[in-house]
Amino acid sequence: MTKLLLIRHGESEANNQGFFAGQYDAALMPKGIEQAEKTAKYIIEKYAPTKIYASPLKRAYSTAIPISKMIKTDIITDSGLMEIYAGKWQQMSFDYLEENYSNEYSVWLNDIGNARCNDGESIEELSKRVMASLTAIAKENDGETIAIATHATPIRAAQTLIQYGGIGDMKNVPWVSNGSVTVLEYDGEWKCVAVGEDEHLGVDKTVFPANV
Repeated sequence: MTKLLLIRHGESEANNQGFFAGQYDAALMPKGIEQAEKTAKYIIEKYAPTKIYASPLKRAYSTAIPISKMIKTDIITDSGLMEIYAGKWQQMSFDYLEENYSNEYSVWLNDIGNARCNDGESIEELSKRVMASLTAIAKENDGETIAIATHATPIRAAQTLIQYGGIGDMKNVPWVSNGSVTVLEYDGEWKCVAVGEDEHLGVDKTVFPANV
C-alpha cells in the first residue's frame, strides 16, 4: 500500500490578488510561506513521508522546501503535477473572465468537469496527465508514504476520479484550501482516505473566492 499526501501550495500572489494563475509562475505570499511551514510540520509528525515530489511551478516547489529540509531529501519535480494550462485565461482576474469569457467560464463555474480554458487545457486533459503522474509515483514507491506539493485543480480532479469514477462529477467536489493535505492510498486501485485536512493552519487558512 502506497500513501500519497497531496498538498495544495500555500497562498500565492495569484490567490492574494484574485487572478487565474494557470501555469503562470506565481510566487508564494508571506502567508503562503507560513502555511507551507505549518503543513510540513503537520505531515511529518502525522504521516512521516520519506520523499517529496512537487510541481516545478515555484508556488508548489516553494511549498515543498520545508518538507525537503525536514526529511533531508531533495525535491523531485514532475511536470505532470502542474496546474492547468489556462491559455487566454492565464493572469486574468476572475471578474474579467466572468465578463469577457462568460460562456466558457460559466462552464468552469457550474460544470467544471466539462470545462476548457480558452486556447488552453481541458479538465479532462489535465486529469489524465495528473493521474498518470500519481500512478507512476505510487508504483515507483510501493509501500512508502510520499508527500506531493501540487495545485488546486489537480487535487480536485484526482479526488473526483477516485471517488466518482468520472471527471463529469467534478462539480460535486469542492476546492481544498491552501496548505491542506488530501490523502490517497494505492494498491493497484485508488482510495481517497482524507480530503483537505487544514486544521493545522488555524487562523492562517485561506480559500478561493466564490467566483472560481
